[in-house]
Amino acid sequence: MAALAPPTTATAILPEPAIPEKTKADEKVDYFNLPCPIPYEEIHREALMSLKPELFEGMRFDFTKGLNQKFSLSHSVFMGPTEVPSQSAETIKIPTAHYEFGANFIDPKLMLFGRILTDGRLNARVKCDLTDNLILKANAQLTNEPHMSHGMLNFDYKGSDFRTQFQLGNGALFGASYIQSVTPHFSMGGEVFWAGQHRKSGIGYAARFNTDKMVATGQVASTGMVALSYVQKISEKVSLASDFMYNYMSRDVTASFGYDYILRQCRLRGKIDSNGCVAAFLEERLNMGLNFILSAELDHRKKDYKFGFGLTVGE
Repeated sequence: MAALAPPTTATAILPEPAIPEKTKADEKVDYFNLPCPIPYEEIHREALMSLKPELFEGMRFDFTKGLNQKFSLSHSVFMGPTEVPSQSAETIKIPTAHYEFGANFIDPKLMLFGRILTDGRLNARVKCDLTDNLILKANAQLTNEPHMSHGMLNFDYKGSDFRTQFQLGNGALFGASYIQSVTPHFSMGGEVFWAGQHRKSGIGYAARFNTDKMVATGQVASTGMVALSYVQKISEKVSLASDFMYNYMSRDVTASFGYDYILRQCRLRGKIDSNGCVAAFLEERLNMGLNFILSAELDHRKKDYKFGFGLTVGE
């Protein structure tokens, strides 16, 4: 009968169940330690990189020579047609060419960029870190044409989980924007502006959701603009992007889809939109400090076809 006796305490102890590890979804969010969002004006940054490359028509040559670690000079030559405004549906182009000389000063807390063209235009940009959190940005364009010169001054303050910006421009232009991180992946913001010269004002709102694999943004403004964009990162080298632009005052609607493919020696970007416009932009690295550029844009609706090639020398 001893074989039928109940088991003792020592033999009846069962192994403790394994405690499952906490997943990322179970982790509590520390709302007092959220990341700082990107600036309000750059919420569509990833989509713009794929959908709006620097397309051009004609021939372009850029040469940059570094004089020391902080100072460099640049030379640019461009030859190609320029579109002339016309009341007809057909695009009118005239051949043009210009040379651009530039000087750059880059320091960890101060960056200066200057460009002057043979047609008399002068462009200047300044970025200065006044403190660890306060940045001053300024840009100006001076031309020989009356009432075409303009300037802009920005103060950008970076907080622990927010950013705010204040803008001053010629023509009595005032603007302010604010964006706040709500969760580690979601941020919201708004902007206001007043153009005293044209007696116009506006207000806008934006939201952005981003993870390691995707970025989704939405923006709406009282000027009638509604903008949506989405970027999906397929891999470390491939990403797909799309956007939707709608103006509820003019009833203009545009949707586009693009891609960004980074290879070992080149980068290929392209897009197609609902207006029948197809574009592609190729940057090929031939050697250290030597890049070859191809640009193409086909507008089937307007029968406007643009092709360009260029060479970039220097870092």
